[in-house]
Amino acid sequence: MTLDEKQMRLLAINNYFYRRGGAEAIFLDHMSLFEDIGWDAVPFAMQHPENLPSDWSRYFVSEIEYGRESSALTKVKQAAKIIYSREAQQNLSQLLEAAKPDIAHAHNVYHHLSPSIFATLKQHNIPVVMTVHDLKLACPAYKMLVDGHVCEQCKGGRIYNVVANRCIKGSVSLSGLVFVETAVHRMLGLYRNKVDRFVVPSRFYREKLIEWGWPPEQLVYIPNFVETDHLKPVYEAQDYLLFAGRLAPEKGLKTLITAAAKSDVKLVIAGTGPDEAELKALAAELSAPVAFAGYVTGEKLHRLIGEARALVLPSEWYENAPVSILEAYALGTPVIGARIGGIPEMIREGETGLTAEAGNADDLAAQLSHMAAMPLAERNRMGLAGREWILNEFSAEAYRNRMLALYADLGVRA
Repeated sequence: MTLDEKQMRLLAINNYFYRRGGAEAIFLDHMSLFEDIGWDAVPFAMQHPENLPSDWSRYFVSEIEYGRESSALTKVKQAAKIIYSREAQQNLSQLLEAAKPDIAHAHNVYHHLSPSIFATLKQHNIPVVMTVHDLKLACPAYKMLVDGHVCEQCKGGRIYNVVANRCIKGSVSLSGLVFVETAVHRMLGLYRNKVDRFVVPSRFYREKLIEWGWPPEQLVYIPNFVETDHLKPVYEAQDYLLFAGRLAPEKGLKTLITAAAKSDVKLVIAGTGPDEAELKALAAELSAPVAFAGYVTGEKLHRLIGEARALVLPSEWYENAPVSILEAYALGTPVIGARIGGIPEMIREGETGLTAEAGNADDLAAQLSHMAAMPLAERNRMGLAGREWILNEFSAEAYRNRMLALYADLGVRA
């Protein structure tokens, strides 16, 4: 870099500054991608014992962790921060004076940082982009899910339904807090008027948000990406299908176990979650050929995926754009996915995988049987077609180029 060249500076915003889940993975990998081309990436997050080290951590907001025992006064203070965090605004203002970023890119901010920060960024004339990791912009409870089924009752501004249905952990008080939070944020226009563009990783989410009243020009489709250097199709397929993820009701695992019993296809379930005991009991009751592998990560997980006949995503809610599909393709493994949310657009039927009707155990059983009976050469062809697809469309380079084009559209050019 010459003296005449200015180093571009990205302000990267997320509640947590460590690899906690899918949103955090995209957030951290996004920072790395831009650092690789010479940008300076400055994080803004919440204080947390597991955070990565950063020279900017002194500006992070104080920690809030829900579920911990705390006094009534502390709970009131935390509730106020959830709705509108003055601390986040003050700390961010100090950070902006010190860092002087060219653009801000936010990921998950609600509850810990709060969208109050968007007003602060606008006051400092910083272009603001936010990646949509869930449906919070439309649904106060994020998932459009009630009692295990898809729910769109809040459409048209009827957000009182979040209280009527006790959408947040079955609690009237927590649901009431989220109702107030949503009402205040909408009244102040903290998302709609303070964020310049929303990056939406699935076409389905973009269309759903437009359906719920969001301007199309504010929503930009940029799919997620996966780094493929450490994910290679080097494993030989075995005789099982695999689910890897959280064992929660919306993941469709009761349907999957029922389908495994009907098809008599071996299934491995990797992960933990609230439904684990119930799912194990169901597998025993149905004499389903299911093995529970528990929590698996790293190389062991890569091997499980790489050796599976296929990765199965039997979801029964509006999934966004699961990175697990991209990782499976990178490892040369086909995918069987439910036809719901953003999953179908990530599967080329008969070419990179198969799809089944969400919640239909008979249809899913038929697809499990189809994949299990498929000649190994055809299965491998599917997996390699998936890998070729992501190398072209879902690569880190493609993601960065799309993001640079978006930033340029907002007047930020490297």
